[in-house]
Amino acid sequence: MFDSHVSTLLDTAVSLVNALTDGTARGKPYTVPRGAQLVDAVHSALPNTRDGQHTIDGEQAAHLARTAREMREVFEAVNAGMLDDAATALNALLLSNGARPQLDRANGEPWQLHFHGTDDSLAVGWSAGCATGLAIAIGSDLAGRLGVCQAAQCDRVYVDTSRNAARQFCSTACQNRTKAAAFRARRAARR
Repeated sequence: MFDSHVSTLLDTAVSLVNALTDGTARGKPYTVPRGAQLVDAVHSALPNTRDGQHTIDGEQAAHLARTAREMREVFEAVNAGMLDDAATALNALLLSNGARPQLDRANGEPWQLHFHGTDDSLAVGWSAGCATGLAIAIGSDLAGRLGVCQAAQCDRVYVDTSRNAARQFCSTACQNRTKAAAFRARRAARR
């Protein structure tokens, strides 16, 4: 469905949105960490940033938090069936981060497709890449694969990679919570 590079970008977009936007998660209020905890949350959401070569400072963490809020708008618009709104928000995000395809190569590595300049910060690079991954999904017949959890008191996002495109929840915890609540409701109705 998505190649490995686009899958990585979409997975990272989901991680950033879920870690860096306020809301509810698995039935509980979720507040974005602040200060040093925000930097730690960004490190946890991004792949391969604890290797010493890639460090995130407070300014970059704040940039990625803004990107996450803008990407949440895209997920919510797609989930609501408002693809025009999603595309408008996504085009603004692509433009603000200077997304542009280019082949880059590190010493001893094969050429890789990136969507940012070699001199861009890590935050701009990931913002441009994640926005491009979302654009690839929305610009194809895979827009419906972007979703917002349907569980009560959860607004975390996901990318549906299931074969039948039937995913409705961000996690099995939310799916199980919803099924258990439905079971209890049916049982109470029979009494």
